[in-house]
Amino acid sequence: MPDIPAGTTAGVAVYDRQTGTFTELHDPDRQFRAASLVKLLLALDVLGDDGPAALPEADRVRLTAMLRSSDDAAAGHYWTTRGGSAIVTRTASRLGLTGTVPPPASHPGYWGYTATTAADTVRVYRHILDAAPASVRTFIMDALHAATRCGNDGFDQHFGIPSAFDGPRAVKQGWSGFTSGGCITAPASRAAPKPAPATAPDTRAASLDLVSEALHTTGTVGPADRTVIAVLTLHPDGTPYGTAYGKVTRLTDSLDVPGAVRPPGTRFGTWGSGVRVRAAAHTGSAHLATLPAGVEVLVGCQGRGERVTVPPYTNDWWAYLPQYGGWVSQIYISSPGDTLPGVPDCP
Repeated sequence: MPDIPAGTTAGVAVYDRQTGTFTELHDPDRQFRAASLVKLLLALDVLGDDGPAALPEADRVRLTAMLRSSDDAAAGHYWTTRGGSAIVTRTASRLGLTGTVPPPASHPGYWGYTATTAADTVRVYRHILDAAPASVRTFIMDALHAATRCGNDGFDQHFGIPSAFDGPRAVKQGWSGFTSGGCITAPASRAAPKPAPATAPDTRAASLDLVSEALHTTGTVGPADRTVIAVLTLHPDGTPYGTAYGKVTRLTDSLDVPGAVRPPGTRFGTWGSGVRVRAAAHTGSAHLATLPAGVEVLVGCQGRGERVTVPPYTNDWWAYLPQYGGWVSQIYISSPGDTLPGVPDCP
C-alpha cells in the first residue's frame, strides 16, 4: 500500500502494462486540479490523428517545450486558440475519461484548474501508448523521456518519479500554488496560471480544491514504458515547495512499481534557501543548480573540501548528489555531526 505522508491528500494509480493489472490503487477517482497535467490533453488535441508531420515547425517546437519543460506560454497559446474548456470536453469524451472536466464556473479561463483523477491519468497514458497513432505516441513519449530537470518557470521538476527511480522513465509533472521551486532562475508564483478568455462554464468541478498546494508526478517507468504511474497530491496551504517535493518522492518510492530500478544512496533533509549545488567541493566551482528550500536529497558519498562557515556552524565535509551530478556543503544537510552516518567516503 502507498505510504501517504501525514498531511498529504493523495490519489494513486499504478498500472503494469505487461500483466494488465493495477499494483497500487488509492482513491484513484478523487478529483484534483490538474495543473500542468492538462498539457497531455492539449498535446493530444493539437496532434490529432495526423501527428506532428501535419503541423508547422513552430507548433512542433512549442509542443516539445510544453511537454519537456512544462512551458506555460505554450499551454496558454493552445488554450486560447483551440477553444479553452472545449478542449477538455472533447478530449475526455474521445478517451473515455470519467473524472476529467473543464475548470469550474468560478475560473473558466484557467487551464490549470481543469479537474482530473489518478485513474484518468493512467487512461491518458494507456491511450498514448496503446491506442494513439504511432507518430503521436513517438512524439509525446520522446518529449516525456527527455523531460528537463527545470521547468521553464524555474521550478525543479525532478520530484517523485525521476527522484525515486533510475531510467528508463518518462515524466509529466504538475504543480500549483507554490512560490519557490529551486533551479538557478528564481521562479514566479504558480498559484494560478494566467487566464485565457472565458469559455462556456462547466459546474461539475465546482467543489474542486483550489486552495491547497498541488504537486503531481506522472509517467512511465521501466523498459518499453512497462509501468504507468499517477500520483496526484494536495498539501496544506502554505506548504513549502521543498517539503511537498520530499513527501511526493517518498510516497512514490513506497509504491510497487514493476520494472523499476531504485537509485543507490541515502536520503537526507536539507535546510536553508538558495543552497547551491557545485561542480566540485568548493564554493568557487561552477554553480550547477539551486536546491528547493528544505528539500530531501539523495547522497551517494561524502568527502572533504572547502571549509564552509554559517555561524555558529563550520564544516569541511561535502556530500556528492548523484542526481544533480554535483556537491553541496554538508553544513546544509540536516544531520548531527560533520559527517553523514551510513554514507561511504567518495573514492
